[in-house]
Amino acid sequence: MKSRLVAVVLGVGFVLGADLSLLRVDARSLNDGAKPAEAAASRSNLFHGPRAGGLREEVDPKYKKRFDEWKNEFLSTDIGKTQWEMYARHSHLMLTITVAPDNKRGAGSGNYKWNDAGELVSATIVLGTRIDEGYPNSIYYPVMNALAPYESARLLSRNVLAATKIAHELGHVMRIAATPEPLYRLQVKLVPVYNKIFLSNGHNVNDPRLVELAKQMGGNPVQIWEDREYWGEANAMLYLRDRVAKESFHCRIFNKIKRTVEEFAKPYEERFTEIAKSQGVNYSCSWK
Repeated sequence: MKSRLVAVVLGVGFVLGADLSLLRVDARSLNDGAKPAEAAASRSNLFHGPRAGGLREEVDPKYKKRFDEWKNEFLSTDIGKTQWEMYARHSHLMLTITVAPDNKRGAGSGNYKWNDAGELVSATIVLGTRIDEGYPNSIYYPVMNALAPYESARLLSRNVLAATKIAHELGHVMRIAATPEPLYRLQVKLVPVYNKIFLSNGHNVNDPRLVELAKQMGGNPVQIWEDREYWGEANAMLYLRDRVAKESFHCRIFNKIKRTVEEFAKPYEERFTEIAKSQGVNYSCSWK
């Protein structure tokens, strides 16, 4: 855990420290030198007054064709259609989806706002212009990474990877919607404090100050970050479950996901297991 905490603080800790909403798909392995899309996903705010819900697509015409291909691939599954329709008809949450060149092969979610009743009323998903390229590492992204051999063998199109990244980001939004706004804001405030102490005390996670901060935040920065990333991957797995259900190689994909989760994400295994065993799909070949 200590080594992973060091990696998060040094590698993607700036994301948590600056704004917990800026959690990107490619935080480690998809970094192509582009800067994070801070301008597209700002700090959380408390929204006062009425707000209409729905799903808004703000896509530059030069990216519209590829975006429509990614979207159509996502909507080719029952879970994709269900989730898209849920946000399109949402009573109070306005979800904006846009495409930006800053983080070409990655994606991010942010611009979270709540109303006085504590309901999430605004969120933004920013997709890179080439999210149909680049497979993140298997440790934190077991679902997306598992697709790599099948795209290279032309068994799955690159649009499947793009749709999986869209599902991952929707998983982030769902997780934030279920997170109390005061806790989210407290995490945004305290993570930089935790990181500063951690980097100055010789990486001693048992420092009483860090123990107390983790208690207040509901975990240390790596636990908070991992939880969100694995919820994103769980939703990506829902999409992939539907997408490859009838493919001859579906067992191989899910066996790979299973091995990776067991090795690197054991504390989060249950959420993946429940999806693998979900009604309508028999994954006894991979999850028992």
